[in-house]
Amino acid sequence: MYLSKPMRVSKRRCNKRSMVSMGAAVIFGALGLTVTTSTVMAAVGAPEKEELKFGFIKLTDMAPLAIAYEKGFFEDEGLYVTLEAQANWKVLLDRVIDGELDGAHMLAGQPLGATIGYGTEEHIVTAFSMDLNGNAITVSNDVWAEMKKHVPQEGGKAVHPIKADSLKPIVEKYRSGGKPFKMGMVFPVSTHNYELRYWLAAGGIHPGFYAPHKGDTSGQIKADVLLSVTPPPQMPSTMEAGTINGYCVGEPWNQQAIFKGIGVPVVTDYEIWKNNPEKVFGVSKKWADANPNTHIRVVKAMIRAAQWLDANNNANRPEAVKILSQSQYVGADYDVIANSMTGTFEYEKGDKRAATDFNVFFRYNATYPYYSDAIWYLTQMRRWGQIAEYKPDSWYKDMAKKVYRPDIYAQAAKELIAEGKVQASDFPDLDKETGFREPQKDFIDNIVYDGSKPNDYLKKFKIGLSDKQTL
Repeated sequence: MYLSKPMRVSKRRCNKRSMVSMGAAVIFGALGLTVTTSTVMAAVGAPEKEELKFGFIKLTDMAPLAIAYEKGFFEDEGLYVTLEAQANWKVLLDRVIDGELDGAHMLAGQPLGATIGYGTEEHIVTAFSMDLNGNAITVSNDVWAEMKKHVPQEGGKAVHPIKADSLKPIVEKYRSGGKPFKMGMVFPVSTHNYELRYWLAAGGIHPGFYAPHKGDTSGQIKADVLLSVTPPPQMPSTMEAGTINGYCVGEPWNQQAIFKGIGVPVVTDYEIWKNNPEKVFGVSKKWADANPNTHIRVVKAMIRAAQWLDANNNANRPEAVKILSQSQYVGADYDVIANSMTGTFEYEKGDKRAATDFNVFFRYNATYPYYSDAIWYLTQMRRWGQIAEYKPDSWYKDMAKKVYRPDIYAQAAKELIAEGKVQASDFPDLDKETGFREPQKDFIDNIVYDGSKPNDYLKKFKIGLSDKQTL
């Protein structure tokens, strides 16, 4: 059995480390020797707040928090952290806003949605992207049996990526029979919502509009498929009960459908948008302003955790799976979590394929908070009506810079480099980075995304709002 440390680490141990570092500085100074940050921590001041509580949802992509705790990376920064699972994404956000949580594992769209006032309004910021990829779309066995008739086969296995074109005849059959086709996603501003909508629309299936200015936040206006919110751990049982016909969620809840024999993951988000940003670590702007040193130290610890998770071609993943399988973290069986986190992903039962990048925590600058990532989420909010009216390109860029904080990230990364814990080559050029990725083309519909031109990007879609269109 894998035993974790107590959830509250020893304060005395951390203080002893600080005293040793201070003593070293005095001794080196007296000898006239140069003191580097690899010898003592110097540039970042003491944390304004040492006792911290962070929230998370039981998904494998909360791993940087668990690893930073279990490996003592928070402790190294003089931080005494408690990690606490939350009931759902709304509760998690509300508790960050109320100050019950110091920060949390968040959907990438949550800080943006809250800051622009979609739903609960509060200025939330993020200085750390927690991962790339990690989601999939799963359908029930009955739906897959029908979809399979429209999916090309090779060697007795489905040819991937599977596009929503193969789902369209089933959706039309449901509609002609007077039955709604229902799918679950985890939250209105979740990556899962936007990825599911993107996949459906790319296959000619309308996922519906929001009209908050008219009091309609259902997201089902003009919809061919009715999407609704379901908490991640409840996805498999909700589909098994027949309440939904499929869902988009993070792991391990797609692989759980395979293990329970109730459904088939048909496409991963890596296939919808290669190396897409997924979760972030979010704090309130008020908290960030009050605790700048603490914030930098939190990001330092999480960068180290992310690096550990991807080190040596994922060599640490089996240990990470043992940690995550514990009840206080994800709480799913080891084999279920390992099925997607250790370099493979299983689609139809027995169809397990190599998927080294299904979960990425550090490679490809995964932890850097790119403005262009934020802007993509804002374009999808506009596309589906959550942003009801036209906004100029400058608005998207200003909002991204209001929420995403690469300046804080850069301070944390530079400290780690100076301390010798990471290499400068592990990061983009922190002094020259603009915050905008090169135009990205690896989408399932081959549409190129350029974060510097959000309105031009929106015009490329056949389904969705753009320009001056309103509902």
